[in-house]
Amino acid sequence: MSRESEKERADRNFVELLQGARVAVTGVQVLFAFLLTVPFSQQFDRLAPADRWLFFAALVGAAVASICYIAPTAQHRVLFRQGRKELLVKRSNFYGILGALALIVSMTAATGLVIDYLFGPRLAWPVAGAIAVLALWTWFGQAAIDRASGDDQDRDDQDSGEVPGGSSGGSDVPSSSSSREESRA
Repeated sequence: MSRESEKERADRNFVELLQGARVAVTGVQVLFAFLLTVPFSQQFDRLAPADRWLFFAALVGAAVASICYIAPTAQHRVLFRQGRKELLVKRSNFYGILGALALIVSMTAATGLVIDYLFGPRLAWPVAGAIAVLALWTWFGQAAIDRASGDDQDRDDQDSGEVPGGSSGGSDVPSSSSSREESRA
């Protein structure tokens, strides 16, 4: 089994980060687009000041999440063929975490806003809180516990030159000439 070079590892890590962002960015963009239309609805002017602040948090959270999830692709274009893929991987990971946190804010605020509008604050706040706790736990809490417990299966796979699933590290790296040019970024 061949070991992954640093360049191959950076290429693979960047591709994995982009795949994860693709899943999230679609949902973020749909939520953001919906939130952009809400103020133009006939009932928006009836919102209480607290609901307007919830809307503000949801809208800004969705905007920040969109920016964070799009940043790696934009920076890849700017840094194309500069040999800074490892830097791009580190930044992309940071932006992914920041984007997920902003998405939690947006989803929680939007859910709270809708439930408050439909049923009032007595139901809205506990449900919004539960949504926030669930997202924090499933997106970060479990992974943080695994990381703290020393569960380093992925690191073992990486160090042995294998990627999860049993293939060699180099097999996931694109081999076409255009992909090789892009990997120089």
